[in-house]
Amino acid sequence: MADPFVKVCGLTRPEHVDWAVELGYDAVGFVLAPRSKRYVSPEQARALIEHATGRIMTFAVAVDWDDVAPVADLVDIVQVYERVARDDLALAGDSPPTDAERLAYFVHDASVGSGEFATIPSWVQDLPTRTILAGGLAPSNVAAVIEQHRPYGVDVSSGVESSPGVKDRDLMVAFIDAARGAMSG
Repeated sequence: MADPFVKVCGLTRPEHVDWAVELGYDAVGFVLAPRSKRYVSPEQARALIEHATGRIMTFAVAVDWDDVAPVADLVDIVQVYERVARDDLALAGDSPPTDAERLAYFVHDASVGSGEFATIPSWVQDLPTRTILAGGLAPSNVAAVIEQHRPYGVDVSSGVESSPGVKDRDLMVAFIDAARGAMSG
């Protein structure tokens, strides 16, 4: 099986983007949900997106469309917890989408950004789209999750932080090594 798609989300600084690129992550996410501890304003997001563009795939992430709308046309993928009519939609949620085949991605995340790990239902393996597992993943559990569910990809945020919104390069190394190692084992 091929290496999983690995995304690191909640980046708040240019060096976080640099680390993701250097370490071989497939995508980075910028959180525009105002209630998030990893919130970046549309202006901050624009600067981070510009820093990442052409180097790594970019996601604008929020619960609601209105929060990502100001930067939606600057990123590769829009990730929200509500259905919007876009070809670049990564629908996030914890129940099976009725039209998964029309989505760019489905991000299974029962935590809605809280970083709490929840049991992943078996139906995620049967979705006819690229499914990314998120919510409470960390270097310590990502390999087991990949081995059990064989998702298209995984997404990490708080699991690679020294404090909310501050990524830790060593944890980012440990996470991607564990994720990539799970598929080759």
